[in-house]
Amino acid sequence: MLNIEIDKLTNSIINAITGDIFDTEVLAANLQDIKTTKKGWHFDWEKESSKGKVHKLVIEGNPNIVQGLISLIDQKDNIYISLVENAPYNIGTNKVYEGVAGNLFAFACKVAFEKGYEGYISFHAKTELVQHYMKSLGAKSINSQLMYIDTREATILVNRYFKNFEI
Repeated sequence: MLNIEIDKLTNSIINAITGDIFDTEVLAANLQDIKTTKKGWHFDWEKESSKGKVHKLVIEGNPNIVQGLISLIDQKDNIYISLVENAPYNIGTNKVYEGVAGNLFAFACKVAFEKGYEGYISFHAKTELVQHYMKSLGAKSINSQLMYIDTREATILVNRYFKNFEI
């Protein structure tokens, strides 16, 4: 059940204090990355790594500082987001960077295009965030909490974050 707010759709991530923009990259998370999530993170990413493929968002050239994590499961016709989480320092009013969550959702859509699923992703949202995902991401509701992003909205997200990706 996803419980993350999309604070801002950017074209990378933005330092919330200075406004400086940083290019990002998404890499496969390794065991060392997962071990850094013990303090301050809400989810058990070690347990999650046994269910889905976990990726980390980092600032380009700085692969050791994780800005956020996402767990993806290939459903053979779409990519299911099992979990997504901002690093503790990217949450709340004192967050360091904005745009982390949007970046991770865009990555999931990119993977769905690469797999031939026309950008389709799905996820379960907390009830209180369903409207938020509809408004911020263009997500659609299948039932009360199961949501998806279709080709049109996925294209918008991928084009925003991955300039050199051919859809």
